[in-house]
Amino acid sequence: MGLKSFVAKILAARAYRKISAWANNPHETQKKVLASLVEQAEKTRFGRDHDFSEIKNHSDFVRRVPVRDYEELRPYIDPMVEGQADVLWPGKPLYYAKTSGTTSGAKYIPITKASMPHHIENAKNALFCYIHQTKDASFVERKLIFLQGSPELTQKNGVQLGRLSGIVAHYVPSYLQRNRMPSWSVNCIEDWETKVDAIVEETKNQDMALISGIPSWVQMYFERLVKAKDKPVGEIFPNFNLFVYGGVNFEPYRKKFEQLIGRSTNSIELYPASEGFFAFQDRQEDNGLLLQLDSGIFYEFIETAQFFEPNPKRHTIETVALGVDYVTIISTNAGLWGYNIGDTVQFTSLNPYKIRVSGRLKHFISAFGEHVIGKEVDECMTHALAKCGGSISEFTVAPQITPEEKALPYHEWFIEFESMPEDLSGFAMALDLKLQDQNVYYADLIQGKVLQPLKITTITPGGFNSAMKGLGRFGGQNKVPRLSNDRSLAKALVAHKDN
Repeated sequence: MGLKSFVAKILAARAYRKISAWANNPHETQKKVLASLVEQAEKTRFGRDHDFSEIKNHSDFVRRVPVRDYEELRPYIDPMVEGQADVLWPGKPLYYAKTSGTTSGAKYIPITKASMPHHIENAKNALFCYIHQTKDASFVERKLIFLQGSPELTQKNGVQLGRLSGIVAHYVPSYLQRNRMPSWSVNCIEDWETKVDAIVEETKNQDMALISGIPSWVQMYFERLVKAKDKPVGEIFPNFNLFVYGGVNFEPYRKKFEQLIGRSTNSIELYPASEGFFAFQDRQEDNGLLLQLDSGIFYEFIETAQFFEPNPKRHTIETVALGVDYVTIISTNAGLWGYNIGDTVQFTSLNPYKIRVSGRLKHFISAFGEHVIGKEVDECMTHALAKCGGSISEFTVAPQITPEEKALPYHEWFIEFESMPEDLSGFAMALDLKLQDQNVYYADLIQGKVLQPLKITTITPGGFNSAMKGLGRFGGQNKVPRLSNDRSLAKALVAHKDN
């Protein structure tokens, strides 16, 4: 055992004890977080406008702080971005994480001196939990790769600005800096395809042990690596034993990854966002993500089915239930208050509190009242692949409201297959029946002859990448939406149909 591995195991045990302390006392932990947030922000502009001095408990908070999304919070965000201090949080932010907004244009998410450490600590703790459980810290002795955005930052009225992954790249622990890849210069390449090719050249002869990134972009890296070396990733990197990912459900990609690697490998799912690092997988045998209750974030949850009602109930962790879809609302030490992050989650455990991401509030299909969500189509795809064979590179789903020849409307599944199932019509039937089984509204529409069963449109190899390029959403932290209620992506994909 190397020195780094020995030290890592000691640090992992210490981190595990700290996590266990708050995880075993969750309700009191969250109450303390809310009280601390309100107290620290009492004299900010937002705190004064919302009578923070009068808030003593969650009920007081609900009465004074409404749920808002980015657009609704802009009267506070815009002055802050313009350079004003003490608006949402004391002082000025350390950074703005720049993200793309569908209605707001560019979004500037504040990261403060108080919030930044939790982004880093929670990422480390995910690895520490893995080390503590498996007793394997060997990856810290070998090369590690983080596929991420450029770490080059710009300035916005005196505050540094960049993508979240580029910001956190500045905080890789010193004891991992020598192991970390790619090099700084390669990491700064903006064009994604050029960057991936450069990463392949830098890493193809290295001893990689941990690889991290969004599955779709790691898949591109693996494909080009296999092409360059003419052998599976698992042979190129015999000590590669840990894949760390976030951003999308990994299950639809799992079979393809095992083909590219040539074997299975351990994995850790993370749930980071510009607004905060919310959860991570703490046990290899459990896919639930441990909700981070002691990280300067106070959580509220609104049932998705009630979200658009006039005054839906705002649950704390004390009143949530298993298996219910909730919209996640956060208040943070970065100055986001009653903030709707747009994600929907389900609780998989209440002791400790664990979640899984079920989709995006804006990523759904309800063109006919069915309200199909991301979790459902992911599970349909996993089921159909297991039943009918084949493997995929990517897929998305959109409604076809006005089909030709006055036919019934339907859900159109755009799929880029890596290997085709023997029976594509059987594959489509497996998808459709599984979706009917999961979503009673969809089943009613099919059985009531309002919709016809779904149809599959196969996409040529590389078609999704080309479509995303055309939309200006290729590479970095961009992800293919699993489904949408319009046909903006569908229209771009039609040009890449596999005729």
